[in-house]
Amino acid sequence: MALHNEIGRIGEMVAARHLIQHGYSLLHTDYRVGHKDIDIVAFKDGITVFVEVKTRSTDRFGSPEEAVDDEKMRFLLSAANAYIKREGVMGPVRFDVIAVVGTAEPFSITHFTNVIDTLRIRN
Repeated sequence: MALHNEIGRIGEMVAARHLIQHGYSLLHTDYRVGHKDIDIVAFKDGITVFVEVKTRSTDRFGSPEEAVDDEKMRFLLSAANAYIKREGVMGPVRFDVIAVVGTAEPFSITHFTNVIDTLRIRN
């Protein structure tokens, strides 16, 4: 496995642990919809949360969240829509980004909630 794939896998595990520690229930990880995926689907306080995880070994060349561009969010929205239909999700949904920096403990974790309100999504 390539190093960047391994770092991404570690970041997703770190993000999942972070969510559990903050009272979220994990519903799915690495949920596939065709060639698109949702890193984590979680649930808390009656809200289904779709989480995009971005991991970098260092932030020397930019923060991980900077990689979540409009195109990535369109893919996430499309995958989330398919998930909602397949799984029969009722109630509110939210889109979060978790940025993880590091290759070993302690990781730097930043959890951005409700990012759909802060990103410019163009259809």
